[in-house]
Amino acid sequence: MTLDPTSGDDDRRPSDAALGRRAQILATEHWGLLAARGTAQSEVLTRITIYLTLVSAGLVTISILGQASRFGEWFAPSALGILAFLVIVGFMTQTRVANVAEEDMMYVVAMNRLRGAYVDLDPAVQDVFLSSITDDQTGLERTYSFLRTRSFSHLFGSSAMLIVFVNATVTGLFCGSLVYAPSGVMPLAIAVGVLVALLVFAASITYGYWTFRTAWRNYRPRRRSTERPVFWRARR
Repeated sequence: MTLDPTSGDDDRRPSDAALGRRAQILATEHWGLLAARGTAQSEVLTRITIYLTLVSAGLVTISILGQASRFGEWFAPSALGILAFLVIVGFMTQTRVANVAEEDMMYVVAMNRLRGAYVDLDPAVQDVFLSSITDDQTGLERTYSFLRTRSFSHLFGSSAMLIVFVNATVTGLFCGSLVYAPSGVMPLAIAVGVLVALLVFAASITYGYWTFRTAWRNYRPRRRSTERPVFWRARR
């Protein structure tokens, strides 16, 4: 069902008061989505800052403990405890970043749908919108970057990629230290740490992509774009 201003329940054009009421309802919902999106982004940026601060403080603490203990018997369990704490906080932060990324996608799709409703009310405003009025994947990509097509740089420089990289590195460092503490074999510890870091990084990227595709499979757009999403165009 569309909000077509040329039709009504009785096949007559709605009054200006009815159209104004519809526009006010849509605008109220739009502002609510904007506020929720801003709150989510602010909260996740704070979480990222806390995590990176803890990582920095934790590594500095480990170095100080090493100097103070001269890498004695109690240094290894202390360092492993700090690294284990950072790994847990890292996965918690990464999970929240992934959830907020999905929430942000939902907010953008919802606002695209509202723009489509604005166009139903007044088709003349369609040429004013740079953001998309379609609530499909192509519309999402256009709203995220309406001056040029989204590229690998958007993913590579994202907050989610930063957290995945840092968390994978910290996890690899923890697992390598866990191997080195009882064995004392540095090459083996380095190999295990690098392997774990790569596995965590690959698993995180794969899971993030799977959740993105699952979200779109479960969603039915109200208005579709005439062109296919960049992802599908790239695979042809």
